[in-house]
Amino acid sequence: MPHEFHLKEPASSSPARFWMYMAVALAVVALDQATKWAVTRLIAYGHSIDITSFFNLVYVRNTGAAFSFLANMGGTQVVIFSAIALVVSAVLMAILWMNSRARPLFCTSLALMLGGAIGNLIDRLAFGSVVDFLDFYLSAYHWPAFNVADIAVCCGAAGIILESFLHKSS
Repeated sequence: MPHEFHLKEPASSSPARFWMYMAVALAVVALDQATKWAVTRLIAYGHSIDITSFFNLVYVRNTGAAFSFLANMGGTQVVIFSAIALVVSAVLMAILWMNSRARPLFCTSLALMLGGAIGNLIDRLAFGSVVDFLDFYLSAYHWPAFNVADIAVCCGAAGIILESFLHKSS
């Protein structure tokens, strides 16, 4: 009788919960892409709309990473950042799968980060740059413009940090 090979499901995985977290990531991607689509149709490139004394909606494109890091690499950065986003996305999905039964704050945080990574990846692959539109400032001090995907990644990172303080290892 031939030996059968079975992949053992990780003890802490739950397919239903995994797909719930994937739905969170998909919701982030959908919101991110919808807001970017609206900005590109309602605001001329390089222009802004004053909303408050400390916030504008702008339409800018970032060819680099956070704070335009490596933006002037002549297009090579698109390939590098896209490859990184694909690898990170695969790793996040694997970690989500292995932890989906427990640690809901951790998994939700990973799902936010996954959705943000995919949202910005879509822009990089489609346009070679990421649409940014949220512009906060105080007097002459501006925070670099960002988008919904960036917010999701930051909130996910904050959630993981918070969860690391709350989670008790046995």
